[in-house]
Amino acid sequence: MKILHTADWHIGKKLHKTELSADFDLFISWLCKVLEQERVQLLLVSGDVFDLANPSSEARAQYYRALMKLRKYDCKIIITGGNHDSPAMLNAPKEVLRELDIHILGGLPENLEDVVIPVTGKLGETALAVAAIPFLRDADLRKEDDGETYEDRLEVLKKGIQNTFFDTSEICASKYPGVPVIAMGHLFTAGIETSESEREIQIGNLAAFEASRFGSHYNYIALGHIHKPQRVTAAVPTFYSGSPLPLSFSERKDEKRVLLIDTEVGWEPRSIAVPAFRSLVKIAGSLEQLQDKLINLEDQRELESLIEVELVEEQYDALKLFALDELVSNFQRDGYRIVKHRATFRNRLQGAGQAFKPDQQLQDLQPKEVFLELIKNHEYDAETRQEIVSAFDELLEELQGKEDILK
Repeated sequence: MKILHTADWHIGKKLHKTELSADFDLFISWLCKVLEQERVQLLLVSGDVFDLANPSSEARAQYYRALMKLRKYDCKIIITGGNHDSPAMLNAPKEVLRELDIHILGGLPENLEDVVIPVTGKLGETALAVAAIPFLRDADLRKEDDGETYEDRLEVLKKGIQNTFFDTSEICASKYPGVPVIAMGHLFTAGIETSESEREIQIGNLAAFEASRFGSHYNYIALGHIHKPQRVTAAVPTFYSGSPLPLSFSERKDEKRVLLIDTEVGWEPRSIAVPAFRSLVKIAGSLEQLQDKLINLEDQRELESLIEVELVEEQYDALKLFALDELVSNFQRDGYRIVKHRATFRNRLQGAGQAFKPDQQLQDLQPKEVFLELIKNHEYDAETRQEIVSAFDELLEELQGKEDILK
């Protein structure tokens, strides 16, 4: 049997106000080709189907279109809810979708046996059991009076996760003895690499679950929540497939992938790289370096490339900030768009008080003294410096005039 593991679709996601709906459509079209070429019989989606608990009507429509496209390839689909998903919203159409062999577990059901889904083989036998465990919320794992201290509550959460996986494995062994079992999970495990786009779960991720607690009851554990694809050190093959699309600039260098397991070969998955449909470009440097890098942009993709720009200079300079804004405003190039820009000055003073000796108090100084000290180290030519000082004098005079009127 061939099984494909993916997770963290985050339908409806915006990256710096840029809709990623076109990216997701291209991913689904590509995924359909993989299902067909590899003759996949089971598709697992381990949580965070949507980016928001209450997704827009457009995001919901895109989700259902994707399911209908994927269903054409005659593979069973099992989807679990993640920490971004609303269990009630995901579960709402589950009875209808089940008729299409699409199984939804939005949240942990009252009867734990309901998370166990048998998968039929070519001869009509139960060839595999899937423990489709969704994101486990605090209410699923502990009571209000569980644990007196913060550390006690963390341990209760970890123990609750461990017991859920163990109890589910016992149900699988009882109902389907001798049948291989896959577990799905959506959680934060200890020792893994994160990116900027994962939302903290279970008391700020401090309840990092030690993978050793999964035990050795399963043949494979298909995880979601962490967007960077990676293996987890555990007793059995345990993997985060990662998100199929880069969801932040911190993920721009990740090789996005899905994982394919062929049970006739073993339980070690084969990584299939997802094509990059758009580039996320981050450039940094002085004004001159930024201008040069923007002129020499390469690596154009099918969709518009998004750019993050960082001006890096030694000394704070208001004119360079103005020049950066001008550079960004005037940037025009087909297939590229600057979506974020900022400036970093390595030697910038943190406050006016740092410009003076420790024994000097700001309240004892005249406003112009403070201003002149602050601009002293800026690289202005004589004419520009005089214009800045004259502008300050005008503003100060106007302010003092208003104060005189109020008196």
